[in-house]
Amino acid sequence: MSPESGSGPDQNRPEAPVTDRISAANENTPLLEGQQQQLPKPTDDATGEVTVLVEDISDARLLFTLSVTWVGVFLGAIDATIIATLLVPISNEFGSLSSLSWLATAYLIATATCQPLSGRLTDIFGRGPGLVFSNVMFAVGNLICGLAKDEYTIIFGRVIAGVGGGGLMSISTFLGSDLVPLRKRGLFQGIGNVVYGSGAMLGGVLGGLLNDASAWGWRLAFLIQVPIVLASAILVHVLVKVPPKVSNKSLISRIDWTGSFLTVTCLVTLLLGLNAGGNMVPWTHPSIVVSLLLSLMLLVAFVWWESRAQQPIIPVRLLLGRTVFTACITNFVAAMNIITATFYVPLYLQVLGHTPTQAGLRLLASPLGVSFSSIGAGIVMKRTGKYVGLGIASQAIMLLGVVALNLLDEKSPSWLPFVSMILHGAGYGAMLTTTLLACIAAVDHSQQAVITAATYLFRSVGTTVGMTISSAVYQNILKARLWERFGHLPGAAEEISRIRNDLGELQRLPKGWHDGVILSFMEAFRGVWWTSLGLAIVGLISIALMKQHKLHSTLARGEE
Repeated sequence: MSPESGSGPDQNRPEAPVTDRISAANENTPLLEGQQQQLPKPTDDATGEVTVLVEDISDARLLFTLSVTWVGVFLGAIDATIIATLLVPISNEFGSLSSLSWLATAYLIATATCQPLSGRLTDIFGRGPGLVFSNVMFAVGNLICGLAKDEYTIIFGRVIAGVGGGGLMSISTFLGSDLVPLRKRGLFQGIGNVVYGSGAMLGGVLGGLLNDASAWGWRLAFLIQVPIVLASAILVHVLVKVPPKVSNKSLISRIDWTGSFLTVTCLVTLLLGLNAGGNMVPWTHPSIVVSLLLSLMLLVAFVWWESRAQQPIIPVRLLLGRTVFTACITNFVAAMNIITATFYVPLYLQVLGHTPTQAGLRLLASPLGVSFSSIGAGIVMKRTGKYVGLGIASQAIMLLGVVALNLLDEKSPSWLPFVSMILHGAGYGAMLTTTLLACIAAVDHSQQAVITAATYLFRSVGTTVGMTISSAVYQNILKARLWERFGHLPGAAEEISRIRNDLGELQRLPKGWHDGVILSFMEAFRGVWWTSLGLAIVGLISIALMKQHKLHSTLARGEE
């Protein structure tokens, strides 16, 4: 009779260690529909957890399983960009453009705050439940947006959708790390980047088409995603059976509640301060100063706590490793660069008289570059097992794209921005694949989810910081140059304000203003491009400092 029955001679016999029990259970326990077995691997730390590995499966089975998760990645990418073409019709209905500027940032803040938590929580509760939860949250958020009756409700819906979207992005990457050996990981990550790039490329176009062609208007753009993502949740529940880490401790005791609180509050206060500063209120406003100081204090508290916590959300000691640290810094500055180019290249083109459609077509070059370079980098790493040289090449390509931006002026050919954007995308896509592989290879298998979440965190925060810095450079230079040239003229204050807030004013300028105004804009853009150049150089130096680690051909990382 078993010890659990409460009787018999074995009643008081000590329970077998968790590693022994898992090993015995796993000898006959299939993981994915009888095609895999779970292979235990104790961690090297003192957490008392056991990482349960899985045996390799066929590429066809692997591709099908990952494809289910990529549905969420595709929709998450669409949701991040779909708002670009919907801001005007939504604001027309609610009559509140100023508050609706938070539609994009609300999604970004929620995504950034949930990503570092998703790694640790899915280690405890499992990738499958985490993906199901993220799908459901994403569906609920989009349903709220589609049915919203005022601007505050739709912003709330964007927050909920951002929580789900952030989980969909990061957990799908964790799942790939669970199921794909490092040597093949780059190729499958490249395919995932193609899915993301396709969604990001189609988001704005899809939003505009659905708004213009449907009686439901902009609401259909949100509502149409709900049944698709719920179907994805059902498939994930059936197919994804990757087990969580196993421990003798209870689920609740394994969650770093203090670290979770500090993570969320630090990021929220930082991103709220960065997004409001200079946009809604001046940088010297007390609320901005307090927000940024509070985020700094919370960051110090977070680092102190996580360096001592037994089971931290993000192990600080891993970030101190050379490869992980330099890879995260590269993600941070590259994200700043890609968002700057994505935002300011179309603005530059429209200042020169191009239509939004013409400007948008040149942006399509970036996701095309991401798609091809991601897969290409994956193929190279699969064949060679090397990533450092590939990473250096990726940032060199991005640097060339930034150099092309610095050649732009009012007389530049219209094809030059296209070249710059495809170089930006190619460098960024290859960087995503190489730095992710570098981070995973540099840490133990048991830490790959949390370190992947860390790269996503640096990327998300980099995007927000990049938008803030580039906006500050652009606005300050433009304002200064306009006042230098026209400040002495009658009615200058009102005219300068209209120029800075409405590009349509360029068609109604007072006599003698046109050339000076265009030169002021070009000088403002040049300041943004020079900032990007500095960031690109930092990214190139940072990625060159990565160390080469072995890319294993098996999940167990044994000798090949």
